[in-house]
Amino acid sequence: MKPDTSPPSPLNPPSPSSPLIDGPERSALRSAVAALAKRHGSDGGTTDALWAEAGKLGYLGVNLPEEYGGGGGGIAELSIVLEELGAAGCPLLMLVVSPAICGTVIARFGTDEQKRAWLPGLADGSRKMAFGITEPDAGSNSHRITTTARRAPGGGWLLTGRKVFISGVDIADATLIVGRTEDARTGRLKPCLFIVERGTPGFSYRHIPMELAAAEKQFEVVLDDVALPAEALVGDEDAGLLQLFAGLNPERIMTAAFALGMGRHALAKAVEYARARQVWKEPIGAHQAVAHPLAQAHIELELARLMMAKAAHLYDAGDDAGAGEAANMAKYAAAEAAVKAVDQAVHTLGGNGLTAEYGLAKLITAARVARIAPVSREMILNFVSHQTLGLPKSY
Repeated sequence: MKPDTSPPSPLNPPSPSSPLIDGPERSALRSAVAALAKRHGSDGGTTDALWAEAGKLGYLGVNLPEEYGGGGGGIAELSIVLEELGAAGCPLLMLVVSPAICGTVIARFGTDEQKRAWLPGLADGSRKMAFGITEPDAGSNSHRITTTARRAPGGGWLLTGRKVFISGVDIADATLIVGRTEDARTGRLKPCLFIVERGTPGFSYRHIPMELAAAEKQFEVVLDDVALPAEALVGDEDAGLLQLFAGLNPERIMTAAFALGMGRHALAKAVEYARARQVWKEPIGAHQAVAHPLAQAHIELELARLMMAKAAHLYDAGDDAGAGEAANMAKYAAAEAAVKAVDQAVHTLGGNGLTAEYGLAKLITAARVARIAPVSREMILNFVSHQTLGLPKSY
């Protein structure tokens, strides 16, 4: 029997894993998650069933400690989960927030009681946490955060402030809030993290309507003298930016995974269409004006995947400084690659690229989220120009 030399279907591609990135265990994880995602596909605007099954199979907590029900891996493994779900058209945005940011921060800096209370549920998906950092007047300047925590009688805290564009507050059991406390020695405000459970008096939220097709909703959060016990503080009151960036670096890596999965999904649809669509005597994919932009999109996605893998490796190895640079670069590269892949996919399909049947038009808006959040590409360029190249600041 002659071997099958026909190209694989782009909607069910072979694992793009590489020994340089994955290794046997991660390759197996990638294949298993891809199989799960293929079974679910698009769940018609709800992610509940997929979230529950992914949690039952242990995929939601692959980065969390084994002693608390996690997989004992790192952000490298969790980014694989999100990328493969996205490549099948069913990304889980709360993976970026609940296990990646909140789970990581609690695992690294939480008390034993906080770890026991939250990590098992975050690992199996039975509990979710949102993350609140963005404020209406602070924008990309985290030093202007005005949400303030002050000591309350009896040793607790009173938390006051506002947050915007906070994902999944309505489905989260608690929100990890970035606030600021006053340093008694200097009088300056320093960042601190607090667990605020949903339903706590003074904690309220309002839905922000978005022109974005996503199962997870965005909210404004108001904290009106929210009384918190002393144990709501995560980690050391004096740790400041160290604890904050323990969550922000995984956020950037996971945003890269989110963008890469979306870009792969769009590209696969475009390649399948270009192979089958025939207007003249050959499929349109035979024409270089169609083929070359798709090839370029694939190249740029693969290059971004390499930087994401580097960022995850550095973070999991404990190199927070190196991971900060690489995570920003990975997020930048993946967002640009995803936007270009989606645009080219829509262009390849022509009018069909704007129909509901093919599901690409909704990605035009979604792909741009990675350019904007959780940090804009301009701020990443600022980071690289200042921190890496040593150029002076303009602000």
